[in-house]
Amino acid sequence: MLTDQAQVLDALQQALPGRVETDPSTLEQYAADRSGHRAAAPPLAAVHARSVEDVQAACRIASEYRIPLVARGTGTGLAGGSIAGQGEVVLSLAGMDSILEISPENRLAVVQPGIINGELNRVLADHGLWWAPDPASKDICTVGGNIATNAGGLLCAKYGVTRESVLALKVVLADGTLLSVGHRTVKGVTGMDLCALMIGSEGTLGIVVEATLKLQPVVAGTKATLGAMFASLEQAADAATSIIAGGHQPAIMEMVDQRTLRAIQAHTGQQLAEDAGAFLLVQCDGPQALEQAQAIGQVASDAGGQVQVSDDPVESEKLFELRRGAFAALESQGTMLVEDMAVPRDKMAEAFRAIRAIEEKYQVQIPTTCHAGDGNLHPAFVYEGAQVPQNVWDAAHEMFRTALDLGGTLSGEHGIGLLKRGWLKDELGERQYQLQYGIKELFDPLGILNPGKVFTPATTNNTTMEETRATGSHTP
Repeated sequence: MLTDQAQVLDALQQALPGRVETDPSTLEQYAADRSGHRAAAPPLAAVHARSVEDVQAACRIASEYRIPLVARGTGTGLAGGSIAGQGEVVLSLAGMDSILEISPENRLAVVQPGIINGELNRVLADHGLWWAPDPASKDICTVGGNIATNAGGLLCAKYGVTRESVLALKVVLADGTLLSVGHRTVKGVTGMDLCALMIGSEGTLGIVVEATLKLQPVVAGTKATLGAMFASLEQAADAATSIIAGGHQPAIMEMVDQRTLRAIQAHTGQQLAEDAGAFLLVQCDGPQALEQAQAIGQVASDAGGQVQVSDDPVESEKLFELRRGAFAALESQGTMLVEDMAVPRDKMAEAFRAIRAIEEKYQVQIPTTCHAGDGNLHPAFVYEGAQVPQNVWDAAHEMFRTALDLGGTLSGEHGIGLLKRGWLKDELGERQYQLQYGIKELFDPLGILNPGKVFTPATTNNTTMEETRATGSHTP
């Protein structure tokens, strides 16, 4: 990489006047995200892109001088995927936040990557439409970030992850070339699906500058919500598995463990039954929502749950408060590091038992919530201080291994980033890992796009994780 940083800054400032940020205190924010990691030093500069041409100019300069370029939205990532360090340039897309088109006839919208997920849906509501990806951070995260990590959320059980809701993309490659992938049409099978390849690539293949999104009509009818308390986590997990096995299709199915319930009770003052070991939350939508929720309620009751079903919005909101309050309650107890792994739905009970064993082994508290509809678990570590303790990292890494042993995956929606790159080869296998790394090299032959994320040149997991731990600190 080029060592004359002054020359790089001069080239950026000449090509992008008024767009280049060099204030050290401002650059510090780009050295971290919400993953518990921080780069040892802040980046060289940040480019605040406002147009496709700005992105192309930044990529051309980065290629010319072989300077690392890290794309970033609002920095809400939980895997270290948008952290920039010494000598790197941040390409901020947060200012590219326009909705370019809404087409009710085609049920699509064309947007820039910086549009906030929740804001997009507020605008779409006036057209009787919505975009299905529903991450917990929807009011602060960007559509571009959702695409970069193939984000999920509460509604994945019925509506899928981000990939299912994207039709086409415009992407700027490392050399500044503008590439269009995907189709505006509902159907399109011409050639290989490079659009799907870009989704979830975490800024390592190209920079998304425009997205054509597949929209859903606003769901007709009321929503019905079910809350069920169980004596044990295993009972709740078995109930969730039985609900899906019985052919039911809830829009949302969430699970909260006892540790999290106790934190919510302490934080809010809400009284819960003494024997409450787990909480299962289910919501159904559509014209038959209440009937579906009642049928699911019977399954939950047969599994040992104390069930409440309601289609009254006020009562439903009270049931949702238990799930929505989880992270705020845990954060009130200390610094929180949220993890992400997914297992087959019939392995959820085993995954929870494994988490309890890991708690004992490493002497850590791991309150856990779960998108039970798709087997995506979010174990959370709560600890004191800014620095992530070593036993927390050790416990997290054992959980990754547990997910793989159960036939699961390292990430259901947060991505790989820095946090899990050392384990990627374990999941993919040597041959697939090399094929994927070859794709990265094909799109980015100089290796300037988000280097060190997802893939790593380290030969062992231990080496990689030591590099990661060395810079670990939580920044809520």
